[in-house]
Amino acid sequence: MAPAQQSPPLDFTVQDVGPIDNRKDAEVRSITVGYAPQEQRQGKVEADHTVPPIWKEALNDALNRSLAFRDDGQKKVNISVRIVEADAPSFGATMTSRVSAIYEITDRSNGDLLFAETITAEGQVPFDYAFVGVVRARESANRSVRNNIAEFINRLEQADLSKPIFTN
Repeated sequence: MAPAQQSPPLDFTVQDVGPIDNRKDAEVRSITVGYAPQEQRQGKVEADHTVPPIWKEALNDALNRSLAFRDDGQKKVNISVRIVEADAPSFGATMTSRVSAIYEITDRSNGDLLFAETITAEGQVPFDYAFVGVVRARESANRSVRNNIAEFINRLEQADLSKPIFTN
């Protein structure tokens, strides 16, 4: 008899993150990850209290490995992530999860908004990954958040944090 397939743990760590070329003259002082208020949500939020801290750790890891920010940067910033969608598959051969989050970077000295984007990403797991559907569903959730964080790093590299997009 074949061993039972166990559901993988929630693991949002992005594997391939290297230093970005366009480093920011800013130091990150705080990172928060949580769920957006009901009126900001863009779809289903099928996740529990365990997701935000794991997302935060994976984001922090990706930021550290990207070297996107400087420890001695002129600006001191906060990064806020609000999850607005977490749509997990219920059944199917290929499992596809979708997550969306609002990423904001705020200047701590004056409250100016330096970056604000909603990032949506999917994670897909084919049937041949695992026979057990819950295993495929969990891995698709992992991949969707990894892809979301990776896309944030990509957009951050292109962003100009020297000019606020909204002044307080």
